[in-house]
Formats: sequence, C-alpha cells, structure tokens
Amino acid sequence: MRCDLHVHTRHSGMCTVPLLDRVCRESYNDPESVYEALKHQGMDLVTVTDHDSIDATESLCKYPDFFLSEEVSAVSPSGTNLHIGVYDIREQHHQEIERRRDDLMSLVAYLGEQQLFFTINHVYSSLTGQRTESDFTLFARYFPGIEALNGQIPEVCNRRASDLAATLGKGVMGGSDAHTMAALGRTYTAVSGARNKDEFISGLRCGQASLHGESGNYWKLTGAVIQLASKMMQEKPWTLCLAPLFLLVPAVTLANCFRELAFVYQWSSRTLNRRPRAFRAAGWREAQESPEAEL
Repeated sequence: MRCDLHVHTRHSGMCTVPLLDRVCRESYNDPESVYEALKHQGMDLVTVTDHDSIDATESLCKYPDFFLSEEVSAVSPSGTNLHIGVYDIREQHHQEIERRRDDLMSLVAYLGEQQLFFTINHVYSSLTGQRTESDFTLFARYFPGIEALNGQIPEVCNRRASDLAATLGKGVMGGSDAHTMAALGRTYTAVSGARNKDEFISGLRCGQASLHGESGNYWKLTGAVIQLASKMMQEKPWTLCLAPLFLLVPAVTLANCFRELAFVYQWSSRTLNRRPRAFRAAGWREAQESPEAEL
C-alpha cells in the first residue's frame, strides 16, 4: 500500500515568513481536491498532516481510505522548534496533543502511552531553526520514526536523515510535504503486503516501509513559492501591490538552498561522522538499552 505521509491543506494556517504571516497561507489546497489528486497519483491510503489542525477531517472523514494525522509544532527542552508527524489519531488525541505540545517530554510520553506512531520531520533541515546535540539525544531516546524522504528539501538532507534512521534503528517515512497541488503524491511511503490502514501503520513501526519519489531542489522550491504567491493574490487582490517583491523570490530561495546545505553538513558531521560524541555515547547507547526508549 502507498500513502503520501506529509500533506498540507488550507487548514495549515498562515505562513511563518515575517510580513507575509498575516496575509499568506501555508497552503491553499482544498481538502477535497487534495484527496482526488492523491488518488489520481495512485495512493491507496490518504492522510493530511496540517500544522496543529485536524479541520480537514470534516470533509474527508467520509472516505474509508482516509485516516487522520497532523504535523505538531513543538518546542524541545533546549528551546528548539520541532515539527513532529503524528499518524492515525482521533479528535481526543488532537486535543491532548494541543495541551502538551509546549512540553516535549509530556508530549512524547503521551504519544507513547497511546501507542501512536510519530516521527521527527526534516531532521537535517533549517526550516524550524537551529538544533542542539541534546535534541538528537531526545530523538534517539523517544522517537520511533524519522522522516527520511521529504519532497521539499535537498536530496542530501534526506540522505543524511536516512543514514541517521539506520544508525538509530528507527522506522522511516516519506512524503511530499506538499503545500501546492503540483507536489501531491510525488513522494510517498509504501508498505509491501499491507492490506489495510492498520497493517500499513504497523509496517511503519516495524521498519517495513520503503520510500519513493522526489527530493526537493531550487527549481521546485522557487516554483512552489511563486504558486503560493499567486494563490495569495487571487484570494486577497489588494496584495497585488506586493507583486514587485516577488522578483526577489529566486534570490531568496537560492539563499535558502545554501542555508540548507550548510545546516545539513554542520549537523550531520556532528551526529554521524564524529565517533564517539558525548551525546552519542551517553544518549544513543542509553536509547537502545533503556526502557524509556519504548515510549
């Protein structure tokens, strides 16, 4: 079975870019259109991972092959912002997740108690800001999965995330991270032999997933930003006055690509190439031996 496990709709809220965060959405994708596009791309199951929202379920819960998920914005004890994919949840899960998401240790304890599969997303991307070595110790101890193929970030970021997952013995998942319709289903996760949603999720937990499709690149990112800007101006015509600013988009996205490369080389060298590191010896070994790792 196939499923794109990282998908956004218009319910993902506003973008986080300063100045535009009051006028531009993270995504303008309509949930019904998302469902149809994913089925057209050959997905056997459909889920949506909006930022801290399950509002898309209102129009999609009628489909038997749909299951509810979300991308949770959380903060680690070090103050690092994180995005956590949480899969196959219910409304009561979402409510408790909202209550706990500013306390990462409480959140991961709850997710573990509920036996939910969850992942640290775009682990080697600068999207949510800087990392600390203690963050990686937490990923090793408490997270059952790592997003190892994201359709919007450079291939090297995904390759290093896959290496990290293999080193830690974590389950993997992949998805398009589509904020526009064009990217939907271009990157996805498959679990061979799964016959239904429960077997698919079980396959993720047991490390039986295979990842397929595209990573991101400069051209893909630039096109997505331009598409979002176009949708913003259609929804709010007065923002046409901002159109001259979008001449800067190619330069901004190019700078972002260089920032991503610097970030992945910085943090992968600390977490994959230097042995032993203090957090690796004290944290990763404990993660494999401690009962806490079962959370």
